[in-house]
Amino acid sequence: MPDPAPREGLRLVPPPPPGADRARRRRVALARAIAIGADALQLVAFPLFVPGAASPWDDVIDVVVGAVMIGLLGWHPLFLPAFLAKLVPGLDLVPTWTGAVLFVTRRSGSPDGH
Repeated sequence: MPDPAPREGLRLVPPPPPGADRARRRRVALARAIAIGADALQLVAFPLFVPGAASPWDDVIDVVVGAVMIGLLGWHPLFLPAFLAKLVPGLDLVPTWTGAVLFVTRRSGSPDGH
């Protein structure tokens, strides 16, 4: 049986609606800004508090940032280690939200990597 001729322009996914690329870039830029801001706040402001007293506020920021990242970019498995790393003493000083968001949005500034 002969091979069927390849079809040019066959798309398994419908094309994005007009303006979707601009909206995606805005979501990516907002997610990156929030991640950088959250990590900067946790690095600069919270070490000034008493070590035990700042922990609940640190946790609140992580939960809120995690929810916002999922809302803006969708679920990505890399968000879970970024969140869990904030629970380990000392490792919470690493800017994990920034790293996770930059990795998730690394290709063409889009959350889905296209």
